[in-house]
Amino acid sequence: HRERAAALPHWLNHYNRTRPHSSLGGQPPISRVHNVRGQDI
Repeated sequence: HRERAAALPHWLNHYNRTRPHSSLGGQPPISRVHNVRGQDI
């Protein structure tokens, strides 16, 4: 369980910021996000 918890932040970062998604035309989800509620992304 600890190993999974330790790996989760890296995986989420990769999934949302790097990994291309076919439903987004090969772009990562972060490419569709614009300043979510005061957070500079």
